[in-house]
Amino acid sequence: MPTDPFANFEDIYRRMDQMMRSFGSLDKVAWSQFPVDIEETEDAYVVEIDLPGVARDDVTLEWNHRELTVHGEVKERERTGFLRTQTRRVGEFHHSVTLPGEIDGDRITASLEDGVLMVKAPKAAGARSRRIQITGGSGAS
Repeated sequence: MPTDPFANFEDIYRRMDQMMRSFGSLDKVAWSQFPVDIEETEDAYVVEIDLPGVARDDVTLEWNHRELTVHGEVKERERTGFLRTQTRRVGEFHHSVTLPGEIDGDRITASLEDGVLMVKAPKAAGARSRRIQITGGSGAS
């Protein structure tokens, strides 16, 4: 008979945790949504995506037509103690954002600071809004 009455519970918890981690696709599904802001300025779309705990070398950004896709991984840090609770997400993720207009893909820039990925996607020359002068007629009525 074990001297610690909770020893069996710790073993059960550890085994259940290992079993849940074996379903790697569950983490990917859980990571399908991120807080995202899309701001439209006169000449660009600015996308901000919260990526807490993601290192710059562990994230990639792809562009295809009007869609930006972020791929990455939050790596689990090595622990020395017994993990009792884990609610922070770890594992691979991907997320796509469709921009509302045409962009100049050759001029997209991105930076990752303080857990926020900021992507500036300049609008294509023909997609920028502009004021159109109205001609003809006699002027004001």
